[in-house]
Amino acid sequence: MTEKIGKYIYGIVNSTPHPAPMKKFSVENGWRVYTIPYQDISAVVSDSEIVAYTHMPKDALARLLVKHQKIIERIMSSGCTVIPMRLGTFAADETGVKNILDKGYKLIKRIGDRIRDKIEIELVVTWSDFNSVLKEVGEDEEIREFKEKLLANPKGATVDEQMKIGVMVKKALDKKREKCALEIQTYLRGYCEDFKLHELMDDKMIINTGFLINKRKQEDFERKIEELNIGFNERLNFRCVGPLPPYSFYTLEIKKAQFEEIDWARKKLGLLNNFTSEDEVKEAYRTRALSSHPDRNLDTPGVEKEFDDVTRAYKLLVDYCQVCEQAGQKRCSFEEEEFKKNAILVTIRG
Repeated sequence: MTEKIGKYIYGIVNSTPHPAPMKKFSVENGWRVYTIPYQDISAVVSDSEIVAYTHMPKDALARLLVKHQKIIERIMSSGCTVIPMRLGTFAADETGVKNILDKGYKLIKRIGDRIRDKIEIELVVTWSDFNSVLKEVGEDEEIREFKEKLLANPKGATVDEQMKIGVMVKKALDKKREKCALEIQTYLRGYCEDFKLHELMDDKMIINTGFLINKRKQEDFERKIEELNIGFNERLNFRCVGPLPPYSFYTLEIKKAQFEEIDWARKKLGLLNNFTSEDEVKEAYRTRALSSHPDRNLDTPGVEKEFDDVTRAYKLLVDYCQVCEQAGQKRCSFEEEEFKKNAILVTIRG
């Protein structure tokens, strides 16, 4: 089968003024990375086989993610403010790239203003000696008394009692972790513009957080982390990664809207006119969400699915309305021919 070659999009940069190193450069395996301009912004792309990233094995996907981020970070190191694109974003050709830039132009410009002179620092904090922490948690008065009670029982502990100890330890450990995490975030909050919490990989991890900071405050931020390390008597491990582009806050995602989905969504929210606005979508959602909320309909079969459908319809229509707004339209159309003009949705995945 013949490979279908398209334009792989890494991110968006400002093209005025255009930093010379970003006009084109090569990376490993001979990939050539270059820019496709539109007005005063440019997409950073390479010619690549169009593949479905969603069906790739995890190890192959991880390798591609490393390459994707490596190129975005090289773009940033050349002096550009770069808005990252989600892994696996393709356009068929240069016209398709420019169409994406056109549809997302206002959003891209707005994000560009927000992240100018900003960087992301990823901070991961773990317990230095997790076994000591578990031992300390086990000395909690309630847990200790429960253990002593079980040890005094000649029949030994039942499976349920053993499980209860595990739950008590987990609860105490979470409480200890949350206290440390709050202290760390509070200490650093004054030195960042925003922060995003990421999933914790295991019980040894205390926080896994992305901080959006001004470049000028990077040294102050790193000094504060060192102060925290001293304050916790090195009982915690602090690991910083960065500076990075603002992956956690402003990663662009391209979606191809389907008319059938939008039509289903507007009917689900009871929007029967051919035109609507984002405010009308929100009002319709509030009405439908109240009437289908599981907490208000405890004995109604299928209410959870109905509520999920209403929420999904709302998200689809809000994205669609925002694309129409970016195109300068005060109201979005549900007529199929008009819909085709706004079928590409450029949204933030943060």
